Amino acid sequence: MRKRPAAHGPAAVAARVCRPLIFRMPARIPTGGPGRRAMKTAPATTTVVDWIKRDFEVINLGIFFDAALDAHPDRIAVIDLSEAEPHQYTYAELESEVRRAALALAAAGVKKRERLIVSIPNGVRFLAAFLGALRIATIPVPINFRLGADQLRSIVRDTGARAIVGSPRLTAACCDIADRLGMEIKLSVDVARPGWIDYRSLSASQPDKRVVEPMAFDDIAFQPYTSGTTGTPKGIALTHGGMIWGIEHSQKYWPLSPSDRVIVAAPMFHKNAMRGSVKPSLRAGASLVIMRSFEARSYMQAIADHKVTSASGVATMFAEILRQTDLLQSLDFSSLKRISMGSAIVPPELIERLERTFKIGVRESFGLTEGGGALRQPLDGRVPPRGSVGLVAPELEVRLVDADGKESDLGECWIRSPYVLKEYVNLPELTRERIVDGWLRTGDMLRRDADGFHYYVTRIDDMFSCGGENIYPKEVENLALKHPDVANAAVAPLKHDTKGLAPAAMIMLKKGKTLSEAELQDFFAHNGPAYAIPRAILFVDAIPLNGAGKVDRPGIRKTLEEKFGMLQSRGIGRA
Repeated sequence: MRKRPAAHGPAAVAARVCRPLIFRMPARIPTGGPGRRAMKTAPATTTVVDWIKRDFEVINLGIFFDAALDAHPDRIAVIDLSEAEPHQYTYAELESEVRRAALALAAAGVKKRERLIVSIPNGVRFLAAFLGALRIATIPVPINFRLGADQLRSIVRDTGARAIVGSPRLTAACCDIADRLGMEIKLSVDVARPGWIDYRSLSASQPDKRVVEPMAFDDIAFQPYTSGTTGTPKGIALTHGGMIWGIEHSQKYWPLSPSDRVIVAAPMFHKNAMRGSVKPSLRAGASLVIMRSFEARSYMQAIADHKVTSASGVATMFAEILRQTDLLQSLDFSSLKRISMGSAIVPPELIERLERTFKIGVRESFGLTEGGGALRQPLDGRVPPRGSVGLVAPELEVRLVDADGKESDLGECWIRSPYVLKEYVNLPELTRERIVDGWLRTGDMLRRDADGFHYYVTRIDDMFSCGGENIYPKEVENLALKHPDVANAAVAPLKHDTKGLAPAAMIMLKKGKTLSEAELQDFFAHNGPAYAIPRAILFVDAIPLNGAGKVDRPGIRKTLEEKFGMLQSRGIGRA
């Protein structure tokens, strides 16, 4: 009897490549979009969710850019600046990359409905592996490879994955963990590594053949993890139908056009980059300019060179751009139409400076991994008030719920839409607590004004009581930002000898400015309530962010605790 090859590994792959690959396919490959018939976007008389369920012949997030592929296969889909040699991909070429990735993953032994760790930096390789996995009904898990070893190990174990496609050269920590955990299938997108399959060769050897596994609307598509700003990262199960709904909903109400060029430098393992830039761009037939990571001068050069029309990111990115005064004067940014910021504190002065510099409007955004962007810009052209994150978007529901469970104009934001996660992975109690009758309890406190505009207040978990007074860190941070010498601020509660907890602050000053703790505390005393005065202040060069570009509140609190210990009553200001 002939000996069977090992189930996994390079030798097994060679044996499998020659075998026919069998997938359950639709009667015909759909055209005009992800399984849709002739319609380009959802009609005004039909909700997006009804349109998807009625008109889509195949539901699979991995083919979400079919409308662009069918309409103009030769248009540039991606300008990939992530490699040493930049490369352009047409929509037809991107489709070919995804097709071969799907076949390569299947040939390596990756199976339907199992998790696949994706540890690849920004670039077409990430896109192809991610979308290829979706097409064969595998559940990709995009990993924040910037996390510490303990968090990475915890996430990888939580997934139960036996397969990884990764970059040992650029994401070594995650790949090392895959080795130590004894993963069965390991594919390297760059350097050779013992026990790892050469993904590039395997992918290149595949035929340019399309395979797509039809999915149900509520089938899990992929599993990102929360950024861990409020504790341990949590796995989020997002569905094929819900994610397609999010893409089509955005294109129906806030469409991009094929003439747009969208730049992405934020990490593509994070939902902000994918939901806010990658998916809308490719759905619309626009061109996506991908950078491996953010570096202000390269980012600015890319905007000018490639005539970028849309840019998004966190406040720290754009603050750094404004410091490059020579490039602001020498480069042509006239193509830029819109800037969107979110994920962290957005100082009002920063928005004003950006609008003056680029002569365009700047939008603040609010969204979360679990529920997408439920609050959006007005459709009637109104300019939102400064600090607002927008109005409730059409076809979904938002309510603010106070501590007594009643609807209010100040309370926890609850969201109900097809986008909302299916479950928190391996956390049934949290799922029951956070998803109530289809409503997602976001854990974010928002305020609503008389015109329906919403304003982010704080994470409910961040709120603390100081001598009986509730303190919201963001409100204290906003007060600090009113000081003309303060560039950024972060506030955390520290133990206090008489009040239980009291605010302490980490402050970043504007370039060339000096300020003492006493001077800033005096400013607080004259411009806000006594209980909000930071009892201790640490001046820093930059506010720490985590790998997702959000304020690292656990890290900031730990730093302040190590610096100041327990706070003492000192009779500060009016306190």
